[in-house]
Amino acid sequence: MIQLLIIADDFTGALDTGVQFAAYGSRTSVVVGTEVDFSAAQAEVLVVDTETRHLTAQQAYDAVAQLTSQAEQAGVAYIYKKTDSALRGNIGAELTALLQAGNQKQLPFLPAFPQMGRITRNGVHIVDGVPVTESPFGADPFEPVRHSIITELIAEQSSVPAHAFPALADKDSVPDTDGILIFDADSVSDLLSTGRLLHQNGKLHIMAGCAGFGSVLAEILEITESKTSQPPELDSRLLVVCGSVNPITIKQMDTAEKAGFIHIHLTPEQKLEPGYWQSEQGRKDFQNIHHNLETHPLCIIDANDEGGNAITETYASAGNIQLEEIRLGIARSIGYLVGELFTSPALGTLLITGGDTLLQCMECVGVKELEPVCELEKGVVLSRFYYKGCSKYVISKSGGFGQETLLVDLARRISGM
Repeated sequence: MIQLLIIADDFTGALDTGVQFAAYGSRTSVVVGTEVDFSAAQAEVLVVDTETRHLTAQQAYDAVAQLTSQAEQAGVAYIYKKTDSALRGNIGAELTALLQAGNQKQLPFLPAFPQMGRITRNGVHIVDGVPVTESPFGADPFEPVRHSIITELIAEQSSVPAHAFPALADKDSVPDTDGILIFDADSVSDLLSTGRLLHQNGKLHIMAGCAGFGSVLAEILEITESKTSQPPELDSRLLVVCGSVNPITIKQMDTAEKAGFIHIHLTPEQKLEPGYWQSEQGRKDFQNIHHNLETHPLCIIDANDEGGNAITETYASAGNIQLEEIRLGIARSIGYLVGELFTSPALGTLLITGGDTLLQCMECVGVKELEPVCELEKGVVLSRFYYKGCSKYVISKSGGFGQETLLVDLARRISGM
């Protein structure tokens, strides 16, 4: 029976939270879409990616409210709204939906991810030492974060009162204020102490936060077997498929290229022209990419232009292609490309960065469900799925996660498995 439902708004976020429970022994499953049969699910922890990050606030509200109501009717003990650790998406609408559909007066929200340099202090969300609006997430071309003060961000989409509080310690009283209760956290110990006190007072039936709070929930809720999953042996060849524009991932790819990865930049036509890969030129380009995979054990396929994205922006502007069409077009093009490469003997271990890209790649090979296995590094998730009766693996990460040498470090680690 499902003990915990986690509702995420994108695929990589669903995995980096679900893996926290899988790593400790809980049967964990990650699925996409809001049509869930709670009575048939075999997992103890079910993670549902609603794909609502890019929808309207009302659409996001409706999706979360529907899932929450279904979970309540099914008797699920705990419901966790997984939010983005940089506060992207329809956070105000989705937290409101959870609070109202869950029929509760309070919703604890712990948005910090101290393990990744993302903390909450005095109600302000801080990324790597600066307010989130001053970080790369404030300049994201697809989903810029416009508020660092979390109560202001929630108020943009919700009439439910939101209040900021310090982290709770052992002898503190739990606030009795109604609404969305935002708790500071500078450290993992802050997340643990606040979470434990909330749990002792019966306040975690519904809750919200990112993978940071998710990482301590397994211990707080005691729904795991406290065992650590070990990664399987992986193919030492590594293909990195990047659909993220985050500067952190771009630096990681540049570092990897200097270390010997071959770096293939997709052209605007390859990314944005419908049916390009089925054209004569597209088939030639595919054969060239396939040849690179055969002859280079470490390879990157990158949706970013070399030196920035001005070429793609100019191409899109000339074709009157809107921002949302660019985002979807790139993800679908990469998804098709990976689908064509998937059965090739030249394909080794696959790492996909960016939730949209991961979703399209999995859809193109017909995969509906992933089982997170373990983290290879913080925020870098190894997942298992089944393809034509055989176990397969994929590595995923969000665009904003990881040190500059991440891809090089992963390649070395995989080669030593």
